[in-house]
Amino acid sequence: MRPKILLVEDDAHLVELVSYNLEKENFDVIRTGDGEEALVLAQEEKPDLVILDWMIANLSGIEVCRRLRRAPATANLPIVMLTARAEEADRIRGLETGADDYVTKPFSPRELVARIRALLRRLRPALSGGNLDYAGINMDTSAHKVTRDGRVVQLGPTEFRLLRHFLEHPGRVFSREQLLDAVWGRDVYVEQRTVDVHIRRLRKAINAGPGTQELPDVIRTVRSAGYALDSEPVLLRA
Repeated sequence: MRPKILLVEDDAHLVELVSYNLEKENFDVIRTGDGEEALVLAQEEKPDLVILDWMIANLSGIEVCRRLRRAPATANLPIVMLTARAEEADRIRGLETGADDYVTKPFSPRELVARIRALLRRLRPALSGGNLDYAGINMDTSAHKVTRDGRVVQLGPTEFRLLRHFLEHPGRVFSREQLLDAVWGRDVYVEQRTVDVHIRRLRKAINAGPGTQELPDVIRTVRSAGYALDSEPVLLRA
């Protein structure tokens, strides 16, 4: 699986330089120099990380960062701010707005790639190995095996793919439409309510404890937005 990077930069030379180095290191790169388009692409393409220039067309990078953080679907999306502004006050402003890292121009492409890899290892560990682990749930993607707190969880193929998608994007909220695209594929027509059915099955399987005991529910329903795998589960009550 190649991590997907959204590069928001309006300097054509820099776009080519950064894209070349990222693609050489096995990243897929989506490019735009427009702030408004960046917001649309972040929703539609579901990138694993955003490289965001401060000064771009139509909407500043700071405002794009602020809006990404406000939207449930992109609130936890890793963001690297890329800018010529090297003053401490600017770095602080970028980080306080929601950027996870701040790289000033001129920079080494190799250093940028290293920073991106480090950030993904920290925030998206699912991209760096065959085992996914979050909130007590462990998935061995090679053996097709899932456990929760050491207990084996039996899942059907669709629930397995659905859980894998959540584990690869912990904390992020996905709409039914986004889950259909990611789990079933864009070329397959499935009713959106089908997602609810499989979410219920997934919840039943991963929340089943010893005997009749139910474990805390780690799948959060976000009203009018969708679902997320949450690190702060809600205790189920009878």
